[in-house]
Amino acid sequence: MNSQTIVSQQNKELSSSTPAQHVAKLPGDLAMWFFILAELTVFAIFFIGFAIAEYQSPDMFSQGKQQLHQSAGLINTIALITSSLFVALALAQMHLNKGKQAALLLILANLIAVIYIVVKIWEYQALFSQGITIETNTFFTLYFLITMFHLMHVLLGMVILIYIAKRAVSGAYDKGKVSGFESGASYWHMVDLLWIILFPLIYVI
Repeated sequence: MNSQTIVSQQNKELSSSTPAQHVAKLPGDLAMWFFILAELTVFAIFFIGFAIAEYQSPDMFSQGKQQLHQSAGLINTIALITSSLFVALALAQMHLNKGKQAALLLILANLIAVIYIVVKIWEYQALFSQGITIETNTFFTLYFLITMFHLMHVLLGMVILIYIAKRAVSGAYDKGKVSGFESGASYWHMVDLLWIILFPLIYVI
């Protein structure tokens, strides 16, 4: 038996003894990803409609953006990004079977998300005090529709975070069964991603 034959046999033995690699998959449940894709589609339609309307009435949209509080939008951007970071840290803890630590991080994520709610309500009230409503013009019609729709998703996301935090404390995600936790975290990251797109589109560009 020559050296090449010995090497080939050793390679076959190594390949047969090596465990199969895990196939990468999306985190969470498939149903949640269908829901997320549906929501992203709806927001995409909103964003496209906003861009078309701005193209048709650039002066109106420019004046409308000047009446918005960009500092408020920036604060909300930082709040959601920070909240999303805590959710990611919570998921990392959950993968280590540390349910209580994960729940604590989700509570912190929710508390930071409250900043977004408070600032957004303040922003609405500031516009209302100037006599600006959803009927003022096309810009503010789209502004209120899109941001209020997003606000509803933030509120739903906060409820989801509370739900998975309770289940994490109860041990529902122990022993690697974290699919439900991943689904909740994925939804929250979607909410964060949408605002990252929404902020420059409506407030800045």
